[in-house]
Amino acid sequence: MKQVTIVCDGSSLGNGKLNPRAAAVAVLGFKGYWKAVGEYLGKATNQQAEIAAATLGLENLKEPCKVKLLSDSRYVVETMNSGWKRKTNHDWWQRLDKAAAKHTVEWEWIKGHAGHEVQDIVDKAARKIAKQGKVDQEALDEAVMGIGVQEI
Repeated sequence: MKQVTIVCDGSSLGNGKLNPRAAAVAVLGFKGYWKAVGEYLGKATNQQAEIAAATLGLENLKEPCKVKLLSDSRYVVETMNSGWKRKTNHDWWQRLDKAAAKHTVEWEWIKGHAGHEVQDIVDKAARKIAKQGKVDQEALDEAVMGIGVQEI
């Protein structure tokens, strides 16, 4: 079974306001090489964007894998690890559960904005997509080229 690392982040600009603009980004690492995927979510909350980011990463795996998934969202990590009660966002959780079901996933929380190179890349990319209202795949590809070959 392939061992893959996913680092993901969601962003909702204007979270809790009238017209939020949200996006999700995941960076997938395999044998030290990285690929970025992103999705513009439109009017989603920050929590929904965080769930979507993890989902996006898992959905982009082409076969069952052993996954180390890193997120700066305690909401996502603790819900998946500890079974925090899911009071809202049921459709979003259902999609994540489906994406995770075929993989063996180790959910790990990492502190955001703390100098973790790949997490900083996904954070900036999610904010940029939310701001622009669209995914710029070329920019995502360029962002991960800077990571180089490294294992996390």
